[in-house]
Amino acid sequence: MAELSRELPSRQVPATDFSYVGIDSILEQMRRKAMKQGFEFNIMVVGQSGLGKSTLMNTLFKSKVSRRSATSTIEERIPKTVEIKSISHDIEEKGVRMKLTVIDTPGFGDHINNENCWQPVMEFINDQYAQYLQEEININRKKRIPDTRVHCCVYFIPPTGHSLRPLDVEFMRRLSKVVNIVPVIAKADTLTLEERDDFKKKIREELSENDIDVYPQKEFDEDAEDHLINEKIREMIPFAVVGSDQEYQVNGRRLLGRKTKWGIIEGIITSLFLPFTVENVAHCEFAYLRDLLIRTHMQNIKDITSTIHYEAYRMTRLNDIKTYTNGMNGHESTACEM
Repeated sequence: MAELSRELPSRQVPATDFSYVGIDSILEQMRRKAMKQGFEFNIMVVGQSGLGKSTLMNTLFKSKVSRRSATSTIEERIPKTVEIKSISHDIEEKGVRMKLTVIDTPGFGDHINNENCWQPVMEFINDQYAQYLQEEININRKKRIPDTRVHCCVYFIPPTGHSLRPLDVEFMRRLSKVVNIVPVIAKADTLTLEERDDFKKKIREELSENDIDVYPQKEFDEDAEDHLINEKIREMIPFAVVGSDQEYQVNGRRLLGRKTKWGIIEGIITSLFLPFTVENVAHCEFAYLRDLLIRTHMQNIKDITSTIHYEAYRMTRLNDIKTYTNGMNGHESTACEM
């Protein structure tokens, strides 16, 4: 009997404070469940070659989550058509597990004729919605459907300092209707601060003129607090960023940075060939992008994907199926009457 009692799990002692209901404990229950299941986040990067897409992803997640070949020639690196390549990693930090999938689009914008180069990207995004919908409508569907839907698309704008290219406008105009678009100015250290601010202002004007609604979309603000926070973000878009996965010792701290001939450290001009620190907002807006994608809005990005973009696709497809089914039934009725 003693051995049996040792094998039985010990019972949790109930609370003796009957004035306390304990509703707030649901948060801890949700946290434990989420910790067990882990999280999924699928991020797509789009932009022409040489804009630092892989480096920025590695910088964001402080891991080699995106790889490129260091030995391939220029001809080998540029495919004849836009390709879609994805790589998944399991990342863990302080007990929180996340399956991160980075989707790259080599070949985008790299050709003389880039007409319709957005189509393979659109098809890929819709294919992921189609797979998820198929899993949902299965009679014996899985308890937890694998989520391969693209939650966010980071679009890299070349640092021309002038205006958006027709390709940029066309891509964001079309894709913003099916995925959360976050535009960034790549390699922003090639612009002066004045050039950068003027370029950002010009891009915001062009986005508005072309009815391009990038993330965070104003119409999806849930309340006044959300609107206030998101409005500040919208005023900063597009983020001017520089990626680097190299660490440097700066004033006793290890910081992500990049060597430049200007030698700007912590906003102070120093001797030549010293690091340009990525995480200093005086140098670039990488920290704001990181906070938006990971620290403050990741769950909201996933929620918008599920409740807005995927739901719009789902309704369209189910209506198409219903229309097709009704049409088939109509033909059968006509045949019977004849």
